[in-house]
Amino acid sequence: MTKINLLPWREQRKKERQQRLALLLAAAAVAGLGVWAAGHGYYDGRIRHQQYRNQMLAQEIAELDQKIARIRQLEAAEARLKARMDVVQALQQERPLAVRLMHQLAVTLPDGVYLTSVQQTQDTIVLSGVAESNARISSFMGRLDASDWLHDPRLAVIQVKTEQGRRLSEFTLQVSQQAGQQDDVSKRRRFDKAKGA
Repeated sequence: MTKINLLPWREQRKKERQQRLALLLAAAAVAGLGVWAAGHGYYDGRIRHQQYRNQMLAQEIAELDQKIARIRQLEAAEARLKARMDVVQALQQERPLAVRLMHQLAVTLPDGVYLTSVQQTQDTIVLSGVAESNARISSFMGRLDASDWLHDPRLAVIQVKTEQGRRLSEFTLQVSQQAGQQDDVSKRRRFDKAKGA
């Protein structure tokens, strides 16, 4: 005997397909949500890690800025200290210069010439005085030029006056000191130390 299926098989097949499609869509949605959640978690973790690194770098930069400021303060203090030491050293080196200058003037001063004023500005010395004749002033200038320490005498002013029946020449001249005078002093000190040792 023949069996006849009276059930609506087409509708049942359609229903089964719809159920399968719904299951596939649900599985795809769950998979998509899982991928999104994994990606979101991964990138969120990366962002948090980078923010932590940025904070660490900011702290280290702040510490380095403080150290740099301290180093600059120390460098400024060192520069001030060096400047003071240079001034003290220059004063120490120049201390015997006045004595040597007076000695040179005394050695080069001929008879009949008298100094009334000695002014020094850096390497230039202005000498004012009185001489018995112009020839003695010329002799004085020649001796200054031949000196180890003084050179290039230039006569600025000369005036002839008569006082108490004597004819006198008042003069003002400029003379320069040698540039290496401080080196000579330091060499002499080393020589003196070597002799003492």
